[in-house]
Amino acid sequence: MDNLIFNITNGGRIKLTNSAIEVLQQYKQLQENSKESGGVLLGRFIKNSKNIVIDKITIPSKGDKQTRFSFKRISPLHQEIITEEWQKSSGTCNYLGEWHTHPEDFPTPSGVDIRDWKRKLKTDTFSGRYLYFIIAGIKSIDIWEGDRRTLEIIKLNITKR
Repeated sequence: MDNLIFNITNGGRIKLTNSAIEVLQQYKQLQENSKESGGVLLGRFIKNSKNIVIDKITIPSKGDKQTRFSFKRISPLHQEIITEEWQKSSGTCNYLGEWHTHPEDFPTPSGVDIRDWKRKLKTDTFSGRYLYFIIAGIKSIDIWEGDRRTLEIIKLNITKR
């Protein structure tokens, strides 16, 4: 699959690279008994633009809680990777948000998802005003943008599939 590009509210775009998409594709819930998976989104704010690139994502790790209809990121490995990537990149690789899967063709965030995203907007440490939340469904990968100031969460429109 080619890069996915979405419009963001600041007038820029957010790109999900092939390498990130490939990882998401591996965790799609295609079987009746497959469990939700998830992790964090890492990427870069593109200098002298309003654009963002998500090019690294963490994968479920030992200690994370996975069921058919839920994923809870518990493993400290995710934070260790965030810190390591940030240090290795001299501060250019940033925590940008979270991802998880849903066992539905075209994903819709649940009430639990929305509450969890709003909690992250209030309590997580991150650069910028927004966090991004990806849900990988069976036929579609979608992104929502959360605003730390208003706690508003909106689904982003795709510009290139």
